[in-house]
Amino acid sequence: MKKLFIALLLITGSLAIQAQELTWETNLKKASETSIKTKKPLLLFFTGSDWCGWCMKLQSEVLKTPEFAKWAQKNVVLVELDFPRRTPQLPEIQQQNNELQQIFAIRGYPTVWFAIPSKKDGKINLDKLGSTGYVAGGPSKWIETADQILATRKK
Repeated sequence: MKKLFIALLLITGSLAIQAQELTWETNLKKASETSIKTKKPLLLFFTGSDWCGWCMKLQSEVLKTPEFAKWAQKNVVLVELDFPRRTPQLPEIQQQNNELQQIFAIRGYPTVWFAIPSKKDGKINLDKLGSTGYVAGGPSKWIETADQILATRKK
């Protein structure tokens, strides 16, 4: 019985560590450089981290799961564009997020856009692939939706 408990503890611990390894960039410029280098599209997560219930639900049911972590490391560069009400933010991050909110015509949270960045004359351009939000059914359903959007870039 002790061996089974220890084995379960190790498995649970390794899954939790894997989920924590994800890096969410908050600077679009840095994320775009990584995206261009790795040839992975950006996943732009528009969220209200400290007030939006659906954002928190998406985080707990999908974005903080080992299944999502494995998928994300292979497929995308993660960018969190937060619009908190109580958590302070640097003015340059607020400005960047507000500009991107306008560019992507964000009307509600959470919204996740997939985009491919390119650099021309020192400016970053974003080619929009598609968007989604909260998808019921856990990580597998959400990833299925994301994969459908990402498949459009190969056409």
